[in-house]
Amino acid sequence: MTRAKGAPRSRDPLARVRALCLALPEAREKITWETPTFRVREKIFAMCGAETGRLAVTLKAPRGVQEVLVDYDAKRYFVPRYVGKAGWISAWLDEHADWQQVAALIEQSYRLVAPKKLAAQLPAAADPD
Repeated sequence: MTRAKGAPRSRDPLARVRALCLALPEAREKITWETPTFRVREKIFAMCGAETGRLAVTLKAPRGVQEVLVDYDAKRYFVPRYVGKAGWISAWLDEHADWQQVAALIEQSYRLVAPKKLAAQLPAAADPD
């Protein structure tokens, strides 16, 4: 996963998420439930919010990814309220955030909800092998 063109290396985690999300084709930001959500054609692929006073990003994930990430590093990833039962994953956006992984998860979430023609505009996804 490459860093989105023009995505700043801001110290503000919300600014970093915003730059990564809005660099994707036709992505838009909309405040919903008093929190920033990022959408493609009105379908949410990312949302930011405070869980227990800490900022986190919540993303759609393929089946099984949630369990793998939480088992791998429960200090960085957690099952979010409400959408966690549908397989979404949340990542803390603090000093321990793995920004390469966050960027990859944002792109993966976008690919899951975007129309195929828009998702095809992105570079090919990296082979996990």
